[in-house]
Amino acid sequence: MVPHLVTALTGPINELEQRVLESLPAIERWFRLEWMEHTPPFYTSVDLRNAGFKLAPVDTNLFPGGFNNLTAEMLPLGVQAAMAAIEKICPEAKNLLLIPERDTRNTFYLANLQRLMQVFHQAGLNVRLGTLDKAVTVPTEIALPDGSTLTVEPLVRTRGRLGLKNFDPCTILLNNDLSDGVPKVLENLHEQFLLPPLHAGWAVRRKSNHFRAYEEVAKKFAKLLGMDPWLINPMFARCGEVNFTDSTGEECLMTNAEALLGKVRRKYKEYGIQEKPFIIVKDDAGTAGLGIMTVRDPKELADLNQRTRSRMSTGQDGQQVSEVILQEGVPTYERVNDAVAEPVVCMIDRYVVGGYYRVNAGRGVDENLNSPGASFVPLAFAESNQLPKPGAKPGASAPNRFYMYGVIARLAMVAASYELEATDPNAEVYE
Repeated sequence: MVPHLVTALTGPINELEQRVLESLPAIERWFRLEWMEHTPPFYTSVDLRNAGFKLAPVDTNLFPGGFNNLTAEMLPLGVQAAMAAIEKICPEAKNLLLIPERDTRNTFYLANLQRLMQVFHQAGLNVRLGTLDKAVTVPTEIALPDGSTLTVEPLVRTRGRLGLKNFDPCTILLNNDLSDGVPKVLENLHEQFLLPPLHAGWAVRRKSNHFRAYEEVAKKFAKLLGMDPWLINPMFARCGEVNFTDSTGEECLMTNAEALLGKVRRKYKEYGIQEKPFIIVKDDAGTAGLGIMTVRDPKELADLNQRTRSRMSTGQDGQQVSEVILQEGVPTYERVNDAVAEPVVCMIDRYVVGGYYRVNAGRGVDENLNSPGASFVPLAFAESNQLPKPGAKPGASAPNRFYMYGVIARLAMVAASYELEATDPNAEVYE
């Protein structure tokens, strides 16, 4: 099943697909050389948008939460990738401590934890859940909708090590994005591997840093393929010192929005695109689809109503939004059963392990789909996304479409590795 692309402007993307397939050996060699120089994040998911005239990542998550949306057919790939990832970090590992988000009422999120535990268990590890929630003082069972249960346990800190009662792990895997800050219990762990590192959490991380790194990666990759990097890169700007409640930073927002929309209009004119450009304003730190708005005219930013100001002023875990990224809006022209959809690609180590579609019938092509009403369809990646079919007509073959998605998602993963290196507080600085 290839979700249909509802646009007459499929030319550039079909050309891109053709070029990607023709350049496959060069592309895979390019990735191989990048991974010789850089370390991939432990696991990643990337939200993509396919406009027909442009295909680009719009968000890169270093604490992915959608592994429950992968089909059973994708599991072997996930297990193999997990084995490779663990082997590189701690080959003798037998115990893995998984630290989830504090809020475990979301049944979809619990299913994600269950799937991650299954993958790492099958990769040869004893996996247990340790929670940062101080209210949990004894092992506590949580029921899942399918009748199974998960047990979360209180963390036990012993000098430089973190574990559970009678459980000493070699590796600690965070599935908590640290939006509300870095807990003391995770600091100064000298004898264990903490993945991803603390500076990957939203207490430190900024989307603008990521997309600055992605811009660099997109230029390198575009040069390899002899193409315009704009076809795979969303332009962006950043505003710090913003307060939606008292209108601080409004001028910065409007000036940057005007400039960014101007750049997008010029690109649309260059490619003969008749669409009306838009930008997305979102919290520079944080996920979960909070603190996001679509802007089609900079004047809209001067007339925000109270409801919008309130919605934009707080991000995940109730954190105050003070920095925003303005990102070129990439419309999505993919449909699953007539509902607007966007692909999400999941990776462990440097490998694509599968993906799914985020579908939202209540949203438009220029809106955030990660919002109430979203559902998830794994069918699209049922065929292998790593074995493209040479000779198939561009735009029509599922393996080819999803191989291309995997390539763009891996570019975002390379960018995340650049970003983490650049922001590592413990990196050695050479004069």
